[in-house]
Amino acid sequence: MFKPLRLTLLLLTLGGTQTLVQASSLVVCTEASPEGFDIAQYTAATTADASAETLFDRLVHFVPGSTRLEPGLAESWTISPDGRVYEFQLRQGVKFHSTPWFTPSRDFNADDVLWSFQRQLDPQHPWHKLSPRGFPYAESMDLANLVEGIEKLNDHRVRFTLKQREAPFLANLAMGFTSLYSAEYGGQLLDAGKPEQLNREPVGTGPFIFERYRKDAQVRYRANPDYWAGRPAIDRLLFSISPDSNVRVQKLRAGECQIAVYPRPTDVAALRQDPALEVLELDSQLIAYIGINTRHAPLDDVRVRQAINLAFDTRSYIRAQYGEDNASIAVAPYPPTLLGYNDKLQPWPHDPERARRFLAEAGYEEGFTLSIWTRPGGTSTNPNPGIGAQMLQADLAAIGIQSEIRMVEWGELIKRAKNGEHDLVFMGWAGDNGDPDNFLTPNLSCGAVTSGENLTGWCNPEFDELIRRARALTDPEQRAPLYRQALAIFHEQAPWIPLAHPKQFVALRKGVEGYQLSPLGTNSFARVKLAP
Repeated sequence: MFKPLRLTLLLLTLGGTQTLVQASSLVVCTEASPEGFDIAQYTAATTADASAETLFDRLVHFVPGSTRLEPGLAESWTISPDGRVYEFQLRQGVKFHSTPWFTPSRDFNADDVLWSFQRQLDPQHPWHKLSPRGFPYAESMDLANLVEGIEKLNDHRVRFTLKQREAPFLANLAMGFTSLYSAEYGGQLLDAGKPEQLNREPVGTGPFIFERYRKDAQVRYRANPDYWAGRPAIDRLLFSISPDSNVRVQKLRAGECQIAVYPRPTDVAALRQDPALEVLELDSQLIAYIGINTRHAPLDDVRVRQAINLAFDTRSYIRAQYGEDNASIAVAPYPPTLLGYNDKLQPWPHDPERARRFLAEAGYEEGFTLSIWTRPGGTSTNPNPGIGAQMLQADLAAIGIQSEIRMVEWGELIKRAKNGEHDLVFMGWAGDNGDPDNFLTPNLSCGAVTSGENLTGWCNPEFDELIRRARALTDPEQRAPLYRQALAIFHEQAPWIPLAHPKQFVALRKGVEGYQLSPLGTNSFARVKLAP
């Protein structure tokens, strides 16, 4: 049985390469390579784990294991009575990472806050057009039209002025895309004509310092000795990447990693039987769904989308994918625990006969052909992608719709789905801030169609206006009815097949201390310790 020893070296085989790893290293088995390390460009959870949660900080943070807010790089803040003006007092003495590619000449200050936000929001900023993927969160949330201005009051005080009140604004500032960068490093890269290095050789203020990355194999970090919140207890952090859930489980059992994130729910029962392991679980804010690309005919016809929802036996899918009691059936884009959930809505029944009637009414009595896109490997929101796609394929065939399954690597899948190449695509989403808006605006708003984050291309003006009005209110009793109306429109228009709200699981070896599951689906290892 593997047991970490502080004064020895362990020889581990990771990604096919033998690597000497210090005994105070934490090795984490994870499911996919990060898309990059400039988190402002991305939304995938695995990318956030490898960047926002390791390398960067934000003005405000979520208290570990909760959706409550606490100070981050802002040690305090004030909000005006009208909810439009936020002033942040910045923490002093915060150091940026020193790396072989960058040595900071000053501490973090207000210039870094302005640079980090203005490059996303200001089309005239020299870095604004240098992101090949744009800034999907900022764009889908329409922040450029919300934020009237950001001012530097002094080196350690900044002011955000909004055009109107925005209920989730402070919580949004704790999300990964608002991570704070070094303006000095950005200027250095621009002067050198190497802006792409921001995404490859990141520099932040976070608990770990980036060392190197090998795609589909591993990411290596070392502890930040100058971290403002205290040096991490582990010396090294290593992500061991494998899309195959079975491989991740084998490595965990063999002691080649101490933590396995995103295990398949169907593996949990066996993992709990292993005396060397512990399994943590949480009713987190996850949704698994199939996006229907409304930009492609005949999927632009609501009757066809409703027929597809009626055709798929979602309950059988959940039993096959998650096992008993590991997920609940989804009806809306977010779980019932959040504000404004419409409990009058019911899951689409499995009714092939009715589905065929809807297709006939839409003029597709003879059916048609479409593509089903999914990924290899398995995740908490899509445990067995091949089996799930085959189940959908069979149910569609029963109502006359023929389909081709396309298995696409995760990073490529995200990119091509955002380009709208798919017909149906299996996807999942983890709420980033505990607010219902985080499920609706990034995934289903008209603004998110432009950014590509809305994979369905569905833009409903009435739905959009309801969620916009809800964002501008702070009273939950006023916001909730607007969300209930919006969810009713979503259900009737059927741009998704809502699948499940899975439980979140993490498996770890005995002796790992200080790790906490987050209801937001992120993974932070800054407070993890290894028992001697």
